[in-house]
Amino acid sequence: MAGSAELIEIANRTVRISNPGKLCFPRTGHTKLDLVRYYLAVTDGALRGAGGRPLILKRFVKGVGQPPFFQKRAPTTRPEWIETVTLAYPSGRSADEVVVRDAAQLAWVVNLGCVDLNPHAVRSDDLDHPDELRVDLDPVPGVEWRQITAVALVVRDVLADAGLIGWPKTSGSRGFHIVCRIARRWTFSQVRRAAEALAHEVARRAPELATSRWWKEERHGVFVDYNQTTTRSHTVKAAVYARISATTDTSDVTIAEQQRRGLAIVRERGWTLVPDGALDTFTDDGLSASKRKPRPAFDRMLELAERGAVEVIVVRDVDRLLRNRRDLARLDVGVKVAQWDGQVIDEMMLDLLASVAMSEARQISKRVARNEALRVNDGEKAKAPRGGV
Repeated sequence: MAGSAELIEIANRTVRISNPGKLCFPRTGHTKLDLVRYYLAVTDGALRGAGGRPLILKRFVKGVGQPPFFQKRAPTTRPEWIETVTLAYPSGRSADEVVVRDAAQLAWVVNLGCVDLNPHAVRSDDLDHPDELRVDLDPVPGVEWRQITAVALVVRDVLADAGLIGWPKTSGSRGFHIVCRIARRWTFSQVRRAAEALAHEVARRAPELATSRWWKEERHGVFVDYNQTTTRSHTVKAAVYARISATTDTSDVTIAEQQRRGLAIVRERGWTLVPDGALDTFTDDGLSASKRKPRPAFDRMLELAERGAVEVIVVRDVDRLLRNRRDLARLDVGVKVAQWDGQVIDEMMLDLLASVAMSEARQISKRVARNEALRVNDGEKAKAPRGGV
């Protein structure tokens, strides 16, 4: 039954498989226990790719038909034989992440709902020097498979010219990753620059088939994404938030300008962009931050921040982000805020600036109400409500 548990003896350890009959793949009828058994059958291959590396847990707790969530921190309740390593983040926080080395540890991770494995490009004994250079071949909509494979062959040739060998790996989406093992001699910044140079050279050799342009609207064919080598311990995961509640003539407040400037800041700082689904930015157009009405994009962004998938929110200023205590409390998850003026605001400063913004919002509301009362007293018709920026 789906609600029962099954104990499996693996490598002299007892692994508890919860809900073994739970459907992981509803279309084919394969269960969680089927998935565990599959991984046990291919343990050697799985550990060659992911063994000895810190893992980001990508958990499909409701099966592959529902969106997964990413968990970087190892569950606090875990067997004593589950290995972890501590990764320090640029935000000042750290996370103990799971390291898998044997079949029992692998089965335990799969039991959490991990259908695929997402290892960092480093090994647990040296978190500062990656041993893999990675690129992702990401086709724009409409690109056929033969064009993706043609670009992969160009990548192979560019790597061969540098004396390197790349190994293709399906990504689970429409493209695939190319992984190149390297000596542990270089920093993440150096390896990332090498991956960027690789992408630009591929685009130069096959300009009709591939692109290395960062902005989605400028891409065509197959995008050679060189950000895959960065590890989450060395790159900030940033979301861009844009909001406006009324039309304004101030050019730097428009939604389009907020999006453009925010994305530029993410690019300039070398941060990893966290998109809102298919959209680059989280945008609430025509919604006030001072009222308690839902802001769908803001809510989605906060859900990711609570899971650790967003570390910095890029916004024009705190006033765009929040104007009430409830939302301020929700931001108390260790996330920082980067404004256009270059400030990266921590929790203490965020509380201060948010208090100022909320005070200003209250004063504006009182002033509007007072002026409206004066108009009515003078016999004028009351104006229809109008939001501010």
